[in-house]
Amino acid sequence: QVQLVESGGGLVQPGGSLTLSCAASRNIESSIFMGWDRRAPGKEREFVVQILTGGSITYSDSAKGRFAVSIDNAKNTIHLQMNNLKPEDTAVYYCKWVDVTGPHWGQGTQVTVSS
Repeated sequence: QVQLVESGGGLVQPGGSLTLSCAASRNIESSIFMGWDRRAPGKEREFVVQILTGGSITYSDSAKGRFAVSIDNAKNTIHLQMNNLKPEDTAVYYCKWVDVTGPHWGQGTQVTVSS
């Protein structure tokens, strides 16, 4: 089973930026797609972005125009650049890996947007 390790979360002021990273224990090309979900306090986990191994990217409406995902195949790592962060972006962000065995998530990294 793939292991996913997220990093890069933290506290940021509204309007600020953060970059999250997710390192996979396996070659990214063995996945169907990777991405990020998040869970805000008191809410269900929700989709943020997915990137297929072929490069096709889909963003949630809330992420579109502010977040950018990228893949570093050499390091089996994906990154999520988050700009113009808002208090409603406060959540635990989970790296997601989907392959033929189903979805797998990392432990999550906390992002808090507050002044």
